[in-house]
Amino acid sequence: MADEVLHDELDRRAEEVAEQVVTWRRHLHQNPELSNREERTARFVAEHLRSLGLDEVRTGIAGHGVVGVLRGGVPGERVVALRADIDALPVPDACGVEFASRVVDRDYPGGPFPVSHACGHDCHTAMLMGAATVLAGVRDRLPGTALFVFQPAEEGPPVDEKGGARVMVEEGAFGDPTPTMAFGLHVTPYPKGYVGYRVGNQYGASCLVRIVIGGRQVHGSSPWQGIDPMPAAGAILVGVGQLYRQVDAFHPVTVSIGHVEDVGRFNIIGETVTLWGTIRCADESDMADVQKRLTVLAENSAAAYGCTATVEHLQDVPPVHNTREWVDAALPTFRRVVGEDRVVETSATLGYDDVSEFIDRYGGLYVMLGVQDATLDGTGRPTPAPGGRGLVPNHNPRFYADDTTLVTGVRLHAHTAYDHLSGVLAP
Repeated sequence: MADEVLHDELDRRAEEVAEQVVTWRRHLHQNPELSNREERTARFVAEHLRSLGLDEVRTGIAGHGVVGVLRGGVPGERVVALRADIDALPVPDACGVEFASRVVDRDYPGGPFPVSHACGHDCHTAMLMGAATVLAGVRDRLPGTALFVFQPAEEGPPVDEKGGARVMVEEGAFGDPTPTMAFGLHVTPYPKGYVGYRVGNQYGASCLVRIVIGGRQVHGSSPWQGIDPMPAAGAILVGVGQLYRQVDAFHPVTVSIGHVEDVGRFNIIGETVTLWGTIRCADESDMADVQKRLTVLAENSAAAYGCTATVEHLQDVPPVHNTREWVDAALPTFRRVVGEDRVVETSATLGYDDVSEFIDRYGGLYVMLGVQDATLDGTGRPTPAPGGRGLVPNHNPRFYADDTTLVTGVRLHAHTAYDHLSGVLAP
């Protein structure tokens, strides 16, 4: 009965802060910052956490990471880490709202870049700020400790910089106290207010790829006097599309080249061409094999055109893995928050998220929160709802999130935290 009363209070407090969460989200959306540059975002978060009278507010972790520590008034040994990522993307904002981003980062390596929250991290940050508010309001009845973890550089820092979840761990963000559970959620093109979960790998393994193709610079009017790296780059791009045929067809992998960078001019055959991309594997054991095959492809394709190729595999991220034990423990909580029929099992995805660094170490799980105008068809796949804004994937300039779903994220964080600290949500 006491738990039911507190659950009701968590919901009431979430409703009270819902309007403020929307305001925070819109402010963050208008003021996005790229990975490892989240200075103003971190300051905004830290100021709010300090206003709640938390026991500690730690800043400057892994660059601009923030951790708020809330020690409950009831004795308890459990520690829940609630995580939100705070960085944005080098993507223009075309979501069509009045609070759309107009930010351009002119100093970021490789830029200038337009900057936007095209992956929903503004939602994650605002929802966790709301959950911190709710839980701080019931701290006298809270057993154990809650950590509010605002992580920078989830999208990956510049290649010559360190950052992200692994660096937060390395810099001791969770040394005192050590979590007994990590939890997070990601907004996604799914029906509003639905929670999607998966037993096994929710997200795949990932690495960043840099391929530098070397030739010999010459004037465009006399290519025979130099070595053109462009044909070699083209051959590698074509070959990448066939790599999937060299691995088990029942183990999904993808290799995508997202950026091509050359050093030349319309009438100059440049010295180098650099290809930037990513490898994703549903099964982490396939990663080394795919990396090797890509290296062989690049080196030999380049050699066929008289060029060289250097391949680097950087920023490896393990898959986000939800165990059956943690999922079974959490499903009653999720169903209480959003309703039995709104908690659904989803298919695997080759997206990545370095929250895996926390979940692998401390246990816990990561789920999806639907935020778009959608319904589920007979096979459980999301389809656009009639008269709505459609389905727009993350990282698309038109990605959007419905503000009315943010309070659901606040409630999910708060209920999950309390249920774990009270011993209800545990394997």
